[in-house]
Amino acid sequence: MNDGVNGVALAVFIFFFVLVTAMGFLAARWRRAENEHSLDEWGLGGRSFGTWVTWFLLGGDLYTAYTFVAVPAAIYAAGASGFFAVPYTILVYPLIFTFLPRLWSVSHKHGYVTTSDFVRGRFGSKGLSLAVAVTGILATMPYIALQLVGIQAVLDVMGIGGGEDTNWFVKDLPLLIAFGVLAAYTYSSGLRAPALIAFVKDTLIYIVIAVAIIYIPIKLGGFDDIFASASEKFTEAGKGGVVPDAGGQWTYATLALGSALALFMYPHSITATLSSRSREVIRRNTTILPLYSLMLGLLALLGFMAIAAGVKVDNGQLAIPQLFENMFPDWFAGVAFAAIGIGALVPAAIMSIAAANLFTRNIYKDFIKPDATPQQETKVSKLVSLLVKVGALIFVLGMDKTVAINFQLLGGIWILQTFPALVGGLFTRWFHRWALLGGWAVGMVYGTVAAYGVASPTQKHFGGSSDEIPGIGEIGYIGLTAFVLNVLVTVVLTFVLRAVKAPDGVDETKPSDYTVDAGDPGVQVELPPATAGSSH
Repeated sequence: MNDGVNGVALAVFIFFFVLVTAMGFLAARWRRAENEHSLDEWGLGGRSFGTWVTWFLLGGDLYTAYTFVAVPAAIYAAGASGFFAVPYTILVYPLIFTFLPRLWSVSHKHGYVTTSDFVRGRFGSKGLSLAVAVTGILATMPYIALQLVGIQAVLDVMGIGGGEDTNWFVKDLPLLIAFGVLAAYTYSSGLRAPALIAFVKDTLIYIVIAVAIIYIPIKLGGFDDIFASASEKFTEAGKGGVVPDAGGQWTYATLALGSALALFMYPHSITATLSSRSREVIRRNTTILPLYSLMLGLLALLGFMAIAAGVKVDNGQLAIPQLFENMFPDWFAGVAFAAIGIGALVPAAIMSIAAANLFTRNIYKDFIKPDATPQQETKVSKLVSLLVKVGALIFVLGMDKTVAINFQLLGGIWILQTFPALVGGLFTRWFHRWALLGGWAVGMVYGTVAAYGVASPTQKHFGGSSDEIPGIGEIGYIGLTAFVLNVLVTVVLTFVLRAVKAPDGVDETKPSDYTVDAGDPGVQVELPPATAGSSH
């Protein structure tokens, strides 16, 4: 790594950072609504985004700075097993094609802002809704922290992170400035800010990947030499080569499937989805979002390129920023670093908004102030979005980076346990509300305990997300095992509770609500009293 500051790269980085900061504040005037004091406007952008805005927003939401840094870092450290992220993003789009349009329709009809709103309305259970909300907030916090880790990695490589002996305030000042700007424009502009900035972020990422996939192999002698160098490294390390052995195939497959099931359970994914203006926008996006999977496959190859380029780093998260520093001209390295930095700001903003909406609608309004007005809801959500980001910042500054990564893995295990209530509820009312709560509890406890028992060379607990699958004996993704247990418990308890005629909650939806579109004649949006006046 360079000892000094890369002035040219830093200047380019600052230029793009200032550009998106201005866009973030100007976004408050973009498509300004008559009534700005509602969660529909601040937290969902007025539910007004069309196909391309939604595509960029979802892309900026799902393909984060952490993706940019961590996926090729996994390839750099573990070989082809790190490619699991590519098949899971391919698996997820046919899956969401089946249920996201239904979720959009019923949410549009009833004014739902969060997944917990839907769960409460469908099953008539504030307890189940609270479980989904708390799980979403817990799973989102370390995810936001990892976006800040991505920014910090770029700053370190550019030489402005400071050395280990640097005063902590001076060392972390650039990250604190980035955090402050993010917090300010998210507070003022809501979801419109990341929606507008996502255009810049995704354009930069596509440019960087297109250049990297051509320019770097030319400098390294072609892909034959790149793969040969990677194979040699993993063979010498005793890993048998680039491709994982038979023992790792269960881990690879279960991790890909479990991650696909979990991706659109995250609150930020649903927030971006519900901001769309029509059901058809969602359907179109599920067909064009796979373009990002193509980008991700090319991005993953950077891990092999880092090996061939002789990049040596103690922290694998620095491998790709260091590759850019070594291989690109300074000015284009600055463009690449800006892509990663902005790639952190967009999802961090959406995640904090999504977590804040969950707290406001499903904790504050349901349990603290049921008669909250739309203005009060919006104010609370803005404040909570700030607190969420502060918590993520403390998480990053106060803990080792590997802890943040492992807690994000734990968050994936947790969020998957909301799948039966959300997706199951979109297609059937057969599951009993108490059975869903029991299944969720079993999945959460098993997943947490199993993850706690996983050790790594650097950590005694929470050292990974894979463990032995009970009854099979193979090593697999803990989240998927917990999910299977969750479903089994839910089904068994539902049979029992139906047999004893345990009371059902009141379902406020009806079958036609799951297929309505914004432009359907005769469709009247039904809003809860506290959100009357919101625009759709």
